[in-house]
Amino acid sequence: MQITVASGKGGTGKTTVATSLAYVAAKSGDPVHLLDCDVEAPNCSLFLPLDLEHKEPVSVSVPAIDSERCTGCGECGNICEFNALAVLPSDVLVFPELCHSCAGCWLVCPEKAITPQKRQIGWLEHGWAAGVRFTQGRLRIGEAQAPPLIRKVKATAADTDFCIVDAPPGTSCPVVASLEGSDFVLLVTEPTPFGLFDLSLAVELVRELDLRCAVVINRADAGDDRVHRYCASEGLDVLLEIPHDRVIAEAYSRGCTAARAASHWETTFRHLYVAILAAAAEGVH
Repeated sequence: MQITVASGKGGTGKTTVATSLAYVAAKSGDPVHLLDCDVEAPNCSLFLPLDLEHKEPVSVSVPAIDSERCTGCGECGNICEFNALAVLPSDVLVFPELCHSCAGCWLVCPEKAITPQKRQIGWLEHGWAAGVRFTQGRLRIGEAQAPPLIRKVKATAADTDFCIVDAPPGTSCPVVASLEGSDFVLLVTEPTPFGLFDLSLAVELVRELDLRCAVVINRADAGDDRVHRYCASEGLDVLLEIPHDRVIAEAYSRGCTAARAASHWETTFRHLYVAILAAAAEGVH
């Protein structure tokens, strides 16, 4: 089972919820694999005591041009939908950052002048944290495409019965890559106008992907009741409301997740964990 914790915007407390769920699942004796797919800014490891076992590079295939065999026919440029190749009268320019590794260019080249070569885009880091099996992706600075690395992170959980995915914020392509294959999506929001607007976008995306979801409202004692009214009108279950709490804030500043901060928060997140499993099993949208 894959539970993905997502949010329409950053700063809602998504990672706090994801790490707390993983912590209580492991403490309950359930094998759990936490996947940090927020590869541009992974920070789950800041809130769980990580014992890093190993780190491995992640590469994608990009075209390499053999200028001696190339005739400048332009077939490679015609098939590329991402403008990663520019065919000039005397040369073929490759823009590797734009390449989506579809293999089209080297498959259509009549002279076999294009071959794939590896280009590193980031790293996978594996380890254990508070009894939780842990994998995170770390995208190289300046890389434009996160989805290939996100898919590599998720592939490490192929032999895991239960995993929790900490998705990137927003509703763009990296989020879609994180949501793929989810059995249930937990959307973390806050009761503000921005929180409501971005929650509505996230709900629209999740429903477009035909995924089951529910909501957690963080800082629930701030703002107004518009998020509650929206959830009621859309038939969305609110599984947890987290008020402002000094205990959580102090734990956060120490790099400690909420469920480890105090026994009553551990109990609260254990109840949330049980509620998510029940909702996922019942097929609640």
